[in-house]
Amino acid sequence: MAKTAHIAELHAQAAKLEIDGYRKLPREELIAAIKDAGGDPGAEVVVEATIDADDDNGGAVKTDAAGPSDEDAPTVEVSGVLDILPQRYGFLRLNGLEADPGDVYVSASQVRRCELRSGDEVAGPAREPRRGERHRALVHIDQVNGAEPPLPERPAFEELPAIAPERRLPLDGEGADVLARAVDLLAPLALGQRVLVRAAPRSGRTTLLRGIANAIAATEGVELIVLLVDERPEEATAWREAVPGAQFAIATAEMAPGDQLRLADLALARARRHAETGGDAVLLVDSLSRLDYAAGDVAAVKSLFGAGRNLAGGGSLTIVGTTLIDASDEGAAERAVGTTESAVITLDAELAAVGVHPAIVAAECRISNEESLRGDEELEAVRKLRAALAALGPTEAAAYLRERIEASPSNAELLKSL
Repeated sequence: MAKTAHIAELHAQAAKLEIDGYRKLPREELIAAIKDAGGDPGAEVVVEATIDADDDNGGAVKTDAAGPSDEDAPTVEVSGVLDILPQRYGFLRLNGLEADPGDVYVSASQVRRCELRSGDEVAGPAREPRRGERHRALVHIDQVNGAEPPLPERPAFEELPAIAPERRLPLDGEGADVLARAVDLLAPLALGQRVLVRAAPRSGRTTLLRGIANAIAATEGVELIVLLVDERPEEATAWREAVPGAQFAIATAEMAPGDQLRLADLALARARRHAETGGDAVLLVDSLSRLDYAAGDVAAVKSLFGAGRNLAGGGSLTIVGTTLIDASDEGAAERAVGTTESAVITLDAELAAVGVHPAIVAAECRISNEESLRGDEELEAVRKLRAALAALGPTEAAAYLRERIEASPSNAELLKSL
């Protein structure tokens, strides 16, 4: 690295540029911060590379924004979801939303110039690492969420007006299992809902979630993100095989709580970016209880679950989140979101234990705004079905529901027969 200015001169420049915490930065990081802020460190920098020991890639090397030599270097086109780190630079996550050695570095100056946000889908050419670098670097940005920069001014997700869900998600398609069809009868899903799944251990939670996930993955125009928190590694593999059409953010059990939370934040950010650009995103979270335990604060759960909404003018974010009965959070996550849900599905371990499927408690399933999701005839038939189930005990009701589902090719035919 070429000779640079005295540290006192660098501090003076950093102060003028209002760089936060500049006195605590190592010399190399200080130089990079000055350049990213538009300053001149007072020397010709031959190779600008600094190591950040706190990066989640285990000491990733930061490169400066692309220069003329980068444009002439061999490149390969890449596309991924941008994860902006606290240090203001970021990485394109190319393998789902999880960190990978093949991820591509994006400089803080590129983030600033293109007004990028975490969760943006970014595309452009990437060059190979220079000497001493660990990651490829993005040379320039060709597209952000499918559009060429510079981007028109875009509103923040939180500023967009929300309206009641009105477009239904199909759970009754070809190959749908009994549990998914039962949910479609008792608490139909719609784009923009906040769906709370209350589940005891061994009550069929995973079966239900995978059934919902596959139905959504098969729905044209809907982006599905599956966030698993504190999951066992073997279950992560099983999920990837069971729902190949999903985008995954899997925070496995060996990850530190802080890393689990960062991955959850990126999953939510990606869903928000897709929704605010007019798309429909579904974020399936298993579980809110584990997320609360990792955060040590229900605020993280409220922020994530409360983000579900249908946006006026197009776009939606649907949240399907589970809470675990008898979980280590002692019900804190469920209490935190208990007044904000728009649909509730309750699964019962006792029913599953005695072989009753679907192990769904019909009397404890409910949905808001049902009238706008069903036609008059369907709504009348569903009320008849609920009345029939209410007259039975939980075991008999679940058995009756299964028999009716298995005896009909579709829920529409089932309701016509009532």
